[in-house]
Amino acid sequence: MLAAMSSPVAPSPPPGDPSPRDRDDACPGTLRLHGADDGALARVRVPGGVLDAAQADALGRAAEELGDGELHLTSRGNVQLRGLGPDRGAELARRLDGAGLLPSARHERIRNVVASPLSGLDGSGAGDVRPWLSGLDALLCADDETAALSGRFLFALDDGRGDVAALGADVTLVAQRDGTALLRIGTARATTRIPGERAPRVALLAARTFLERARGHGAWRVTDLPGGAEDLHAEIAERLRGAGLVATPDTSGTPAAPDTPGTPDIPAGPAGPAGPAGPAAGIVNSPHGTAALSVGVPLGRITPGQWRTLTDTARRGNGELRLTPWRGIVVPGVARTRAPELLDALGATGLVTGPDSPWTGVGACIGRPGCAKSLADVRADAAAALGPAGALPVYWSGCERRCGHPRGEWVDVVAGPDGYRVSRVRDSARNAARPPVQPPVQDPAQDPVRNEGRQQAPYDSPFPGGSDGLAAAVAAARGTRGLPI
Repeated sequence: MLAAMSSPVAPSPPPGDPSPRDRDDACPGTLRLHGADDGALARVRVPGGVLDAAQADALGRAAEELGDGELHLTSRGNVQLRGLGPDRGAELARRLDGAGLLPSARHERIRNVVASPLSGLDGSGAGDVRPWLSGLDALLCADDETAALSGRFLFALDDGRGDVAALGADVTLVAQRDGTALLRIGTARATTRIPGERAPRVALLAARTFLERARGHGAWRVTDLPGGAEDLHAEIAERLRGAGLVATPDTSGTPAAPDTPGTPDIPAGPAGPAGPAGPAAGIVNSPHGTAALSVGVPLGRITPGQWRTLTDTARRGNGELRLTPWRGIVVPGVARTRAPELLDALGATGLVTGPDSPWTGVGACIGRPGCAKSLADVRADAAAALGPAGALPVYWSGCERRCGHPRGEWVDVVAGPDGYRVSRVRDSARNAARPPVQPPVQDPAQDPVRNEGRQQAPYDSPFPGGSDGLAAAVAAARGTRGLPI
């Protein structure tokens, strides 16, 4: 039945269209493909990034037999298939439905949930969020109202280490060591403490309250609402108390919003002050006597051979893969004695297996030839400019939209008509949750994304792609690991 529901390819909106809030959310999915220059694109939601080996096999075969062969990881731990023929949507839906990747056709685009990738694996964090993940996904798919959420609305389930709490989600839950959880709405400064076992239902209530507020406003995310996150948080907290839940304002001083003015920062992960980061590449030992393998994926693009090796490795562990919002993959449950050889085998395919890889921290949008809006082949230019691993991540964008850019502090390399401009930016929590799609800005001086929190000089002069000057400017902006920036 799902195969028959697959929608035709939706073309990209032409220049001069109304702003995103003046039209329907065109975020692609599996049942609604997006027309790109390299063929149709499907985005498969993978809540928490968790796949079993059979699902991974199904995705890999679909990419090879229906698309361009590669799988592309997104900044929300989802998977994209590119190069699909315009008549392949129905077959793709049939295959993914059979693999259990489409539990609800009506909800397939709204299952946007990120979760701490190492939760339950390394003994860190305040609690294991895996029960929250399965519970929330089931509730979302069973609720009629949540089908109206935008494909951009995001939930984050953080186990207390502060990794996904920093990703600008609309609804964030952070585990606490006493078994409670902190609820944050958007970038609101206030947080509410709730019983940990009720976290999935609280997230559902928050989403439904958002939908009530969004009616008539065309809001896709919390930051789009009149009154913003603070008003919505206050209303949700009141509803929780009215429903008989123990929902109290948090007064412990434990923050749930990194970089929010007036609150201390929670740990930002391996990247430290540079901002949120995922698991470092390498072997992650578990207190349970096993190990997890953490690898990075250069530019988020996985070849068929790499995917087969990852899936085979997962079968030597607990049969699971965890995709991360930092375009990495964690393979849990391998024997500690075999971990080094299995990691070496993954490294032999070109995956990042250690912190000194020149690909560490390097990201890019799809660029030319896949995107009509891109002004450059950013992936080729990023590869040409590779150097020693820097202190800051760097993200290459083919236009001012900066699709998929990271959070925290990073080096921004943006293609323009006259070449690339390089600058360093630190996102504030106030713009961390903004939608990734923005209208093109003709005058860089008027672009708030470029100028809020940016250090432009001396990195903001245009450089031709592939030039030595561009590589040097990027290296200088990134800094050197272990030294002040």
